[in-house]
Amino acid sequence: MQNKRIESDSMGTIEVPTSHYWGAQTQRSLVNFPIGVDRYKLSPVLIESLGILKQAAAKANRDLKQIPEDVADLIIAAADEVIKGQHNAEFPLVIFQTGSGTQSNMNSNEVISNRAIEIAGGEMGSKTPVHPNDHVNRGQSSNDTFPTAMHIAVALAAQRQLFPNVTRLRNELATLSERYSDLVKTGRTHLQDATPITLGQEIGAWVAQIDFSLANLEQQLQGIYDLAIGGTAVGTGLNAHPEFGDKTAAYIAEHTGMPFKSADNKFFALSAHDALVNFSAALRTLAGALYKMANDVRWLASGPRCGIGEIHIPENEPGSSIMPGKVNPTQAEALTMVCVQVFGNDAAVAFAGSQGHFQLNVYKPVMVHNVLESMQLLGDACAAFTEHCAIGITPDREKIAYFLDQNLMLVTALNRHIGYDKAAAIAKLAHQKGLNLKEAALELGYVTAEEYDAWINPLTMTQADAQ
Repeated sequence: MQNKRIESDSMGTIEVPTSHYWGAQTQRSLVNFPIGVDRYKLSPVLIESLGILKQAAAKANRDLKQIPEDVADLIIAAADEVIKGQHNAEFPLVIFQTGSGTQSNMNSNEVISNRAIEIAGGEMGSKTPVHPNDHVNRGQSSNDTFPTAMHIAVALAAQRQLFPNVTRLRNELATLSERYSDLVKTGRTHLQDATPITLGQEIGAWVAQIDFSLANLEQQLQGIYDLAIGGTAVGTGLNAHPEFGDKTAAYIAEHTGMPFKSADNKFFALSAHDALVNFSAALRTLAGALYKMANDVRWLASGPRCGIGEIHIPENEPGSSIMPGKVNPTQAEALTMVCVQVFGNDAAVAFAGSQGHFQLNVYKPVMVHNVLESMQLLGDACAAFTEHCAIGITPDREKIAYFLDQNLMLVTALNRHIGYDKAAAIAKLAHQKGLNLKEAALELGYVTAEEYDAWINPLTMTQADAQ
């Protein structure tokens, strides 16, 4: 018993390790939900967000005279330590628990209560002078606190990691697009030769697709700023001061510097999580953009001698255990695997989001876990791809020139001068006899050498006003 203390909840008493701040309900959850591995524990940013929420709630309850000022001060101090990550080890629960996140909400209440009691010089587990329910959870229910923490965590993760890392990749690609804005190469549609573009235009399309995805994420983030706090159990706000939700959200906004507010309709905020579903869908759209870009890169870099090989990418590690000297496009492969994982995470979020029954959606923990994991994976993968691939992309000008010279679709520039049918005949003859376009055009007598040279200009063909 020296290593245990007795704590109690509505189910009775239970032994809790004396070395930890968590209490009875956390301990029961550890026993009842031994599911998964460390990957499925609450992420540090979600733990931080619970701390931000509990601190803001204590400030609001202090202002509204719902709890004594000295009790509020103790909660604020203990919650500040949670915010700073000093007690992450005190949050051992996995996401596969009650679908409202009740055990994790109580985990935060118990840790903050016991740490506040310790600060006050009291006995942990005594619930005096700070009670986990009556004080730390004052004016709250798990049904509105956990989704509030979910939204805080998603917004923090987006601004801290996802947006900066994706933007850095976007900016590196934009630099490459500008650098190679006049390097003409063969375009490709249906995996077949098409009219010319510049390498800058090709890379610029990746930039534009990422820009679209970032703008979409920013737009969907607006819904994340609406918080469920103040709704308590079913959305009515029972047992909370009428001003509690607004005041708590205001303190959260002050702490984070983000425009959080208490949602206008708390019933919606508890029973559905459409904002999270939309944000996850926007992450999936970003993953689709990155998947396309990474695949383009590895196709363009394929070879080195028997593929397209129009660009070179950094050679980071050996690519085969049997083929000496082989090097693979590993950063592209890693990024595309991340994207596939994000597609799967989004499917889980979408299905979970559809499971709102009456006044509560009970898939909250798995929803936020998958959204946060997707953001972390995309942010990390973009950072790695930028550092170990994008900054080292260079063109193979000789290979580009070779393919451009062989491209039969340059004949498209002759359409307006000799018509589609004659231009098609030139391309077919060139392909059948192994001629270049000019040789085929002259053999058919449809153009003179001077006309051909004037009308077939690959750089001009990349411009909208090509003549």
